[in-house]
Parts: sequence; structure tokens; C-alpha cells
Amino acid sequence: MQIVAGSLLLAACSALHLLLLVGAAKWLEALSAGAAGDSCALRIAKLMGGGFAAVVLAHTAHVWVWAGAFTATGALPELADAIYFSLVTYTTLGYGDVVIDSAYRIFGAMEAVTGLLSFGISTAFLVGIFGRLLKDGG
Repeated sequence: MQIVAGSLLLAACSALHLLLLVGAAKWLEALSAGAAGDSCALRIAKLMGGGFAAVVLAHTAHVWVWAGAFTATGALPELADAIYFSLVTYTTLGYGDVVIDSAYRIFGAMEAVTGLLSFGISTAFLVGIFGRLLKDGG
């Protein structure tokens, strides 16, 4: 059951991630068109800053979604602990100073899978969008 619940949350987070990145791509295209008169350096700074902001927003949303799931299920009763655990699990750091209840270990491990996949998608997004928007030096 933990694998099913974790897979469903992974799918929901993946859909959220893709929606946010698609929206960010459209926003970055508009930003790029509006920055056409800017210097090359300013235009690149705007686009890179916007791209990184979108990716950080998407990853932060995942951490909050998983933290909410951990508190809602009772796996971690304190929200602060759930956010911390979620962040170190999502990024696969896994310090081990805050641990999830053993009944939820597999569910919690699914967050690490979510993080790995989402970081891969984010990397591809940034490389693709910057390559497309910044071609020929801006």
C-alpha cells in the first residue's frame, strides 16, 4: 500500500512539476520577447533568473506537498520536522537526524524517487529553454 500511495503522490507531483515548467516556458518566452531591447547580459540575467526561480518554486512545492502528506498520515506529527525530513529526503541528502516512523519508510523513500526525477526534468528544462531562448548570444 505504501508503494501505491507513494506512486500516486509521485505522479501528482510530477504533473504539478510539468504544469509549472510549461507555464514557466511560456512566461520566459514572453519575458524574452519583452527584453529584446535589453543588453545581452541583462537579457540573459533576466531569463536565467526567471528560469531558476521557476525551478525553485516547483521543487519547493514538492517539498511542501510531501511534508503535508507526512503530517496528514501521522508519519511525522510536527510540521517543522516534516518539512525538514521532506527536504533532506527529496534532495537525497538523508541526514538521518529526523527519521520517519518505520510504518511509512517505503512511502517516504518514494519522495527521494520524486526528487531524482524532478531534478532531472528541471535540468533538461533549463538546458532546453536557455538553449532555445539564448541562442546566438542572446
